[in-house]
Amino acid sequence: MKNLAILAGLGIGLVVAATMLGGKPAAIGGGVAVIAQLWAVGLLRPKMRAPSPEFMARWLGGMAIRLLGVGVVLIVSRTVPALLAYVGVLLPLLFLETRFLR
Repeated sequence: MKNLAILAGLGIGLVVAATMLGGKPAAIGGGVAVIAQLWAVGLLRPKMRAPSPEFMARWLGGMAIRLLGVGVVLIVSRTVPALLAYVGVLLPLLFLETRFLR
């Protein structure tokens, strides 16, 4: 739980930075990215030591959640700053994901 709180705090910091650069659309995109990443990590974390089929099912579920996030950003905002903020917030969180799954 502590790791998820740290991940959320880092995500919120990235959203604030994106909002300062891109305004309200960037805040929407970044917020959706943080929610998608927290949801995906929360889905995968209980099955980290599970057999490969169970683990892969959860991992693919997390990827589907992130793809769903792109769809939500496209439907809600339809602006370039929102999409750039989604990618700009999600990528650093993805690179740090392994540290938060321990």
